[in-house]
Amino acid sequence: MLSKEDNERLTRVGPGTPMGEMLRELWTPAVRSASLVADGAPKPFRLLGEDLVAFRATDGRVGVLQKACPHRCSSLALARNEGNGLRCIFHGWKIDISGKVVDVPTEPRETREAFAARVPVKHYPTQEAGGIVWVYMGKRETPPKFYDFEFHFPPADSLVRCAVVNGNWLQGLEGQLDSAHLNFLHSSSVPNRPNSTGNMVGYDSAPSFEFIEKPYGYREAALRNLPDGSVYARIREVVLPYYSFIPGNHGEPRLVVVVVPIDDEWSAHWYYYMHPFGPVPEWYRQQAVDRTGPDDDDFAADRGNEANAWHQSRDAMKNGHFSGLLKNFVYEDFIIEESMGPIMDRSQEFLGTSDAVIVRTRRMFLKALEDHERGIVPFGAGGNIDYRAIRSLAIRFPKETDWRAIDMKNPPAFGQKLSDAAQ
Repeated sequence: MLSKEDNERLTRVGPGTPMGEMLRELWTPAVRSASLVADGAPKPFRLLGEDLVAFRATDGRVGVLQKACPHRCSSLALARNEGNGLRCIFHGWKIDISGKVVDVPTEPRETREAFAARVPVKHYPTQEAGGIVWVYMGKRETPPKFYDFEFHFPPADSLVRCAVVNGNWLQGLEGQLDSAHLNFLHSSSVPNRPNSTGNMVGYDSAPSFEFIEKPYGYREAALRNLPDGSVYARIREVVLPYYSFIPGNHGEPRLVVVVVPIDDEWSAHWYYYMHPFGPVPEWYRQQAVDRTGPDDDDFAADRGNEANAWHQSRDAMKNGHFSGLLKNFVYEDFIIEESMGPIMDRSQEFLGTSDAVIVRTRRMFLKALEDHERGIVPFGAGGNIDYRAIRSLAIRFPKETDWRAIDMKNPPAFGQKLSDAAQ
């Protein structure tokens, strides 16, 4: 468990908070690229407790500004998007993507330019990659290296969708990092997974966990013993603070989940349905949208809420469905997170051995906060990390195999020697 004080340190993300200031030092997903059209409607959004607006200018560049017009604080989400800038519909003030006020028609012509130069406008640098607009909200003059993950660049392909969840970002991230719940919460909703209500003979539902520390976070193996004496390993990469690389079989599409704070009580869950080896197959795209809502900016808006028990079916539970939450397995994650309350009180937990990854991650966050106070950019972002080399893997191997020696990009077939696979 955490103390109430440490829980506050890890969950509060607004300006001036320890975690909020640290997260602002890193590139953060903001909005889908496809939601912005040149000279189209600006998109309002909230990130790290700040109200912002994104827009695609006439020349295709993306700007991110404070939502409130600097004049009288009317919403720039209503602004005209024209001539490479936003013009407020209240008094016609115009701001470009760099945050510079370029026209103030309510001022005398002879003083207009000098007046405009004095108007402060909060704006943030942007990058586009993998179908997402990213922003840097920190105070450093030079942002850290961008996350050039392999799925951000050709020949990789991805389908990017977002869900908005009424829960603090940390409980969303911890839900993604918790491998022990897969055999229970998702036992009926994920095909071909041993069912915790009766199909677990010889299958180890309590995995052991081993870790390799990395500058960006860690590589984690959830190891399960199989009835034939082999081992099934789900080797996940965790790039802190946001990214969980969900393991998949070699050569098959993968899933990367990115949990980002909207504010203290709401979080954005970005789902990359991606394929590092080429175009995402149609069957995988269809799986991503099956039994979900149509809005790529909030695909789980129809999951229900506490008042209607998130549409849980007790009849389905009686008939063998473990959770009774029937829509989609990712909905199960969101619902569990929301059931904890907007900010869960970790001082009330009673953790077990299966929570090793949760404990490790919290300690790493607390250490990162201490380092940040000394001016250190968190999680190696100020260094020269090869983000393109990061990949997860699900693999079965003989018990004598050391998972740490497996090449994540060229893994062995079952029974193949590691030395042969590396050739």
